Amino acid sequence: MKDTTILITGASSGIGKATAELFAKEGARLILCGRRQERLDQLKEVFNTEVHLLNFDVSDRSAVFTAIETLPTEWKKIDILINNAGNAHGLDPVQNANLDDWDAMIDGNVKGVMYVTKAIIPQMVKRKAGQIINLGSIAGLEVYPNGNVYCASKFAVDAFTQGLRIDLNPFGIRVGAIHPGLVETEFSMVRFKGDEARSKSVYAPIDALQAEDVANAIGYMVSVPPHVTIADITLLPTDQANATVLNRKP
Repeated sequence: MKDTTILITGASSGIGKATAELFAKEGARLILCGRRQERLDQLKEVFNTEVHLLNFDVSDRSAVFTAIETLPTEWKKIDILINNAGNAHGLDPVQNANLDDWDAMIDGNVKGVMYVTKAIIPQMVKRKAGQIINLGSIAGLEVYPNGNVYCASKFAVDAFTQGLRIDLNPFGIRVGAIHPGLVETEFSMVRFKGDEARSKSVYAPIDALQAEDVANAIGYMVSVPPHVTIADITLLPTDQANATVLNRKP
C-alpha cells in the first residue's frame, strides 16, 4: 500500500487510531484527522510511514472544506476515505433528553460524514477511482431503548452510504459501511460524560470487541480485488446476539 493515500477521520483514538496503526504497518500514506492535535502529533512521531495531519471538527462545515482544500498538492489524491469520526451523548428517553446532546450526535455522526465525503469525492469522481468506508453501528440497523437519536443518526449513515453507492456507481468508486456492536473504546466515557463506573458497566462482564477487531475488518474491505465491493459488514462480539441481547456472564 506504499502508493495508497488514506484519509481517516477521528484518528486520534479508538477505532480510528487502530485503523491508522494497521495501515501504517502496511506502508500506506496517511492523512490523519482529529480534534486533538496533541494526540495526532504523538501518532505521527511513532508511525514509520508518511503522515499528514489535519486538525478540525467534522461537524464544522467551513473547517472541513478549508482543511481539505489546503492539502498540499502531493496529498490531494486520496484513494481511500474512512469516515470514522462520530459520537454518542446521553442514554435517555426522548422526553428527558438534552437537545444539545441531540445536536452533537446529528452534527457529528450525520453532517460530519456528509461534509467530509462531499469535500473528498470530486477528485475521486474525476479519476473514476476510490473507496469510501463509513463507520456505522448495530444501532443503525436496530433501535434499542433510549437510543432514539443516536440510533437515528446511525440509520442516517446507513441510508447515506446506500445512496452514495448508487450515485457513485458510474464512476467505479467502492462504497461500504461497517456496523460494529459493542466495542470497548472511549465511546461510553463520552456518552456518559466521564462517568467511569457507568461506562465500565456497559462492557463488563462481556468480552467486547476491541478497536483492533474493527480495524482488521476495515483492512479486509480495503484488501479485496478492485472489482469487489464489500457493501456491509456487521461485526459483533460473540457475547452479543443483536442490539439488546447480551450474554452477561455471572
